[in-house]
Amino acid sequence: MRRDTFLKSMAVMAAAGALPLSARAATNLKMMLPANPGGGWDGTGRALGKALIDAKLVDTVQYENKGGAAGVIGLAQFVNSAKGDPNAMMVMGAVMLGGIITSKPAVGLDKVTPIARITSEYNVFVVPADSPLKTMKDVVAQMQKDPGSVKWGGGSRGSTEHICASMLATKVNVDPKKVNYVAFRGGGEATAAILGGNVTIGGSGYSEFAEYIAAGKMRAIGVTSEKRLPGINVPTMREQGYDVVLGNWRGVYGAPGITAEQRAALTDLIVKVTKTKGWADALEKNQWTPAVLTGKAFDEFVDNEFSSLRGVMHLSGML
Repeated sequence: MRRDTFLKSMAVMAAAGALPLSARAATNLKMMLPANPGGGWDGTGRALGKALIDAKLVDTVQYENKGGAAGVIGLAQFVNSAKGDPNAMMVMGAVMLGGIITSKPAVGLDKVTPIARITSEYNVFVVPADSPLKTMKDVVAQMQKDPGSVKWGGGSRGSTEHICASMLATKVNVDPKKVNYVAFRGGGEATAAILGGNVTIGGSGYSEFAEYIAAGKMRAIGVTSEKRLPGINVPTMREQGYDVVLGNWRGVYGAPGITAEQRAALTDLIVKVTKTKGWADALEKNQWTPAVLTGKAFDEFVDNEFSSLRGVMHLSGML
């Protein structure tokens, strides 16, 4: 084939969206955010999209929010609508695994294509600024006195904040089955409930509460990291005497039915964007810990996470 004929053919294929990402300089990416606006997956996906555009790795990113059931509803829609699309991705993470374990949906992660783990974020627990409970020790004392009187607000049933609340109960000799956990469809709803005093204590990634903590509307009383987060004066659960350490990792998956080459192209795209200044800025702003993992190592990590979460959730009475 003559060179000019070949180049024209490539141009036609690119215009039709038939070329994988690695064969094009830029593309139009579709990103499923399986949660309502304002939550961790929403923030992660939009920060990732912005970094991709700023680095000129893609032309545009089209977002779609579909919340509910710890991301399982969005997962099902992604499977049904994106089959074979090499330009589609879905944000997911530990919370989705918990949702799959508890709800046992017809559509699971085996239907989509693993791409990469990208971040880990620790949960921070907060109380309303005017709460009579000033510290985690106050919360624990109230929970030991009357477990049902402490309403824990957070993401869907089986989320990392739900698991952390149950872990804490176990550590302080409270029956984890008596934890009064109120699940919300997204971070925005949980935040409103905390600010409105409709729950006693709330948990989520620090990025979701940061502006309210800074404005004095929420008081952060504990974080589930091993050490204090850089630049944030919030005591860890462990240093307060509660051995509760758990990270909330997030990643991305590709559409069902894409080829090995298309999976490799998406993986390459994600690895490239995680090395950009735009992504580094997002990590710093949101207190996300970089945790890039791809290929077989990511596949095995997810399998191990499923096994570990099932064990913790069983002991906590969630199953």
